[in-house]
Amino acid sequence: MNKQRREVLATLAAAAGSTLLPASFAVAEQASATTDATAAAKEKVTGIGGFFFRAHDPKALEQWYLEHLGINLVPKSYSDTPWTQQAGPTAFSPFPETTKYFGDPGKQWMLNFRVANLDRMVAQLAAAGITAKVDPETYPNGRFARIHDPEGNPIELWQPMDPPRKK
Repeated sequence: MNKQRREVLATLAAAAGSTLLPASFAVAEQASATTDATAAAKEKVTGIGGFFFRAHDPKALEQWYLEHLGINLVPKSYSDTPWTQQAGPTAFSPFPETTKYFGDPGKQWMLNFRVANLDRMVAQLAAAGITAKVDPETYPNGRFARIHDPEGNPIELWQPMDPPRKK
């Protein structure tokens, strides 16, 4: 049976509570559809392996990220330790060209870093003379603050909400 016909019959069977087709046919069709879906599965990326951008003074900027945000520099040898992220959610979202969310319209990107404790991070940055604008609202997905690196690139700090605990 061709794939399109199987999909139509499976949809009809599901909509009618499988009363249109014998049970054995529905089970066979479901197994066949599962095999088709598995065969058609696409490879996908597993995470961000690097973030590369232009800078007026790359050495000074990489030192700023190391000192204030704890991001290890790109290893110079195989014995150096690279920056390793904790597992967690990553938002990936293109914005309209006209967005005001990044601030300066000349900036083409904005980093969003997860932090464990936004208040402590903001206090640490303030002690170093870095201004952070904390969003006063707590959202269902967490709390946010905005800073800029020395070259004016926008950075969003995000403290994710703890997931609800199961009872």
